[in-house]
Amino acid sequence: MVRISSLLAVLAILSCLSGRCWAQAEYQPTVPSVSEASAPATNHSADADKKQAEESPSLKVRQDRQDRTIRLGPGDLLQVSVYAAPDLTTEARVNAAGNITMPLIGSVHVAGLSTDQAQELIASKLRDDGLVLDPQVNVFAKEYASGGIAVMGEVQKPGVYTLMGIRRLYDAISAAGGTTSRAGRAVTITHPSQPNKPVIVDMDYRDPSKSPAGNVEVFPGDTVVVSRAGVVYVVGAVNHPAGFVMDNNERLTVLQAVALAGGTKVTSSLKGTKILRATPDGIQEIPIPLNKILEAKAEDPPLKAEDVLFVPNSPGKVAAITGAQAAISVATGLAIYRP
Repeated sequence: MVRISSLLAVLAILSCLSGRCWAQAEYQPTVPSVSEASAPATNHSADADKKQAEESPSLKVRQDRQDRTIRLGPGDLLQVSVYAAPDLTTEARVNAAGNITMPLIGSVHVAGLSTDQAQELIASKLRDDGLVLDPQVNVFAKEYASGGIAVMGEVQKPGVYTLMGIRRLYDAISAAGGTTSRAGRAVTITHPSQPNKPVIVDMDYRDPSKSPAGNVEVFPGDTVVVSRAGVVYVVGAVNHPAGFVMDNNERLTVLQAVALAGGTKVTSSLKGTKILRATPDGIQEIPIPLNKILEAKAEDPPLKAEDVLFVPNSPGKVAAITGAQAAISVATGLAIYRP
């Protein structure tokens, strides 16, 4: 009887334990496998890393540096050498199709590549053809004909200049010998990728604080044109009629132009002064009351580039001075004449 009771007690305990285990198994949440759990997280992590990399400044800097890289193009003279293979060393100029010809491997298209990329391409061809087991290729550009920066306009030495590294506008102008005395402040920069959208930069020579703002970055293939400063012509009854350069296209008024011309003559007609200005509709005459401007009774108007300031002679003053000179000549002759 005791054995039966003990057996029943053991069965009851086992039944309780098995019921608790079944309950835990029934209500236990399903846990995904390691591969299932890691797959979405990995994809999400990869997308996040990609987005973060795209937004990172370092990647933008690298992309900018790729844009600054000088690319090989037609006309460039290259020197290609392979370590421990002097027979493969060659000097070739990129043809119009963008190719160079090398011994054993023939034509290689290098246009649009940097020198590093050209090295990798040539090395892969030598390796794939079984010519060199581990080729060490060096490509040196002796002459750049397509990746330079063209500097034209009012510079001392117009031409195409190859500038390495990060290049700025003042570097290109300095390479061209600097500006001439007739250079204006406006500089036009045309990028080859946007030929119809030139960038106009204002170079302020007189204000050093504004100078860095105009020192923008330039890229291979850009065209830089330095404008010519305007010229104002002063003619007529002035002491030194000539054309005067508007220094860096600065403001030049009528009085300043007259002063540069040495002032007016005695026979000048100040009231008849006028500006001759070229317009799309023809020559426009603008009356200038020079007599009132000299008396500070009228505004001193500014001149524009290519304006002609004309100061006419006064017929009355010319006649009076001519008559006075004739009278003086007669009087002098009579004084000298002795009967």
